[in-house]
Amino acid sequence: MSRVDHRHRHLERIAEVRAGLQAEKVGYPIGIRATEVVRTAMVGSGLLRVTLGGAGTEGFEAHAPDEHVKLIFPDPDGTLRLPEQNGAMLRWPRPALVSREYTVRRYDPVAGEIDIDIAPHDGGLASDWAHTAGPGDVMHIAGPPGGLIVPDTYDRYLLAGDITALPAIARRLEELPRSVKGWAFIEVADATQEIELSAPEGVEVRWLHRGDRPAGTGDALERAVTAVTVPESERAYVWVAGEAGQIKPLRRWVRDELRLERADHDITGYWKRGVADFDEDDH
Repeated sequence: MSRVDHRHRHLERIAEVRAGLQAEKVGYPIGIRATEVVRTAMVGSGLLRVTLGGAGTEGFEAHAPDEHVKLIFPDPDGTLRLPEQNGAMLRWPRPALVSREYTVRRYDPVAGEIDIDIAPHDGGLASDWAHTAGPGDVMHIAGPPGGLIVPDTYDRYLLAGDITALPAIARRLEELPRSVKGWAFIEVADATQEIELSAPEGVEVRWLHRGDRPAGTGDALERAVTAVTVPESERAYVWVAGEAGQIKPLRRWVRDELRLERADHDITGYWKRGVADFDEDDH
């Protein structure tokens, strides 16, 4: 009796969802990889890009603009512990590893490169590492565990977030069909953090400057997003990410004003003021 090969079933499912009517999270086989820093460069004044390469990038899975990997760091005593491969999954040791989660900004299978864009901030573990990382430095990455596949069949797309959401927004704008319409709102400190985006012609991009206000405060993003009017005859998809408290009102707006189905929006707290290694799934 022959065995059925399920290794590429997720690729078939991704294609099905992309051609369908509603977004869906699709899991990929998760790996742990040893990569090497190829180079680092600032992207605008608000993001530090670390490009990872090496033999460990071969066969990397990248299918969704907001998919993420975990960067694995040594324990405080310098010991590097890693998850173990367990079939298509990973077995994570206890106590928990020291890790930080970041969006996959770009994967180039030909060059064997993975770009991770980090928003530098004082005292940030990954931020401090990225500032001192040099060519040849090894970084182990785990994932992505999967991604949110959004069909190309919505009439409008609304994307919103702060500097931490910019890598995912930038990638989604690049990957959307050139014929779509919608809006992208990105809150940054000032014009120096604005970057060039490859948005479809029908997508209005608006940069919101917070000025001297601390990151994650103020209602500029909420006011800009809720001023949008979606024609009643059109289907919209909404994606929002950023500081957990700041984007909370947008959850209510999507539910009470737009009345979107659960599969037609994704609103995620990427970080929370005063909380290191925040994980919304833990709350």
